[in-house]
Amino acid sequence: MKKSSLKDVMLSPRAKAVVLAALDEDLGDASKIAASFWVDATSEALVDEKAVATGEIYPKGTGCIVAGATVARAVMKAVDPKIKVSICKADGSFAKPGEAILTFRGKARSILAAERTALNFMQRMCATATLTHKFVEATKRYGTLILDTRKTTPGLRVFEKYAVLCGGGTNHRMGMYDRVLMKDNHRRLWKGGNPDELGKAVVAARKAFPKLDVEVEVESLRECASALEAKPEWIMLDNMSTADMKKCVRLCKGISKTEASGGITLERAKEVAATGVTAISLGCLTHSAGSVDLSLEWKAV
Repeated sequence: MKKSSLKDVMLSPRAKAVVLAALDEDLGDASKIAASFWVDATSEALVDEKAVATGEIYPKGTGCIVAGATVARAVMKAVDPKIKVSICKADGSFAKPGEAILTFRGKARSILAAERTALNFMQRMCATATLTHKFVEATKRYGTLILDTRKTTPGLRVFEKYAVLCGGGTNHRMGMYDRVLMKDNHRRLWKGGNPDELGKAVVAARKAFPKLDVEVEVESLRECASALEAKPEWIMLDNMSTADMKKCVRLCKGISKTEASGGITLERAKEVAATGVTAISLGCLTHSAGSVDLSLEWKAV
């Protein structure tokens, strides 16, 4: 697995579709009471149609790693292509409290209609990027890859995994289609989960999908040795003690890459990285990062 390059997530057709769906979720119902498809009923009622405003989005409280600036821009442009948006802090950079991430100018009604959707994307994405960055910093002396998982919000995976890249992390498989990963439930269905048959399971997986990397989750040195008989590309060391991880890393050296997994905290990450594992995978990056407190404020109306 190589570190992924940081490309604009909005190049993805899936990302574009999700942005439109999110706007429809927020603005679509009002079409029943107005002529246009997307409507902010409050702004329609109270804000002059010709009003123009200038504003910015910035972090409050603490700073953050920026992720989703291009998504916020795409949201605004989808509502009104005439809104002028300038990105001041690129995805992957650090924004201090009060420092503008992006600025914009356009019809006030349009900006208000886009505001919440733009912030919803950015707040979650910045939180994931910021948490990822903390793990990357904690383990950087060892060169350990920080990986995400498939524990993502349904429909938002493309954004959450992009946010991991913004924080300096690396994407694991995007889905179940781009890698064979034998976890414990798969193994239980392979000849009754015999820990001495894992090498044969790797051979069977390679025969079915010869172009995909094969990874096997193991929970003991015995299982690790069994899987290594067929030299899978990756061995996942699941919920192991630090001592057992070190033994497995030595066993795998020159044969398979190793991935530590299973509730690894920021406090323990350095200790795990010191075992020599190739990577640490962390579901918390996408399922527990929370949100960064961002604000959209007017600079001029």
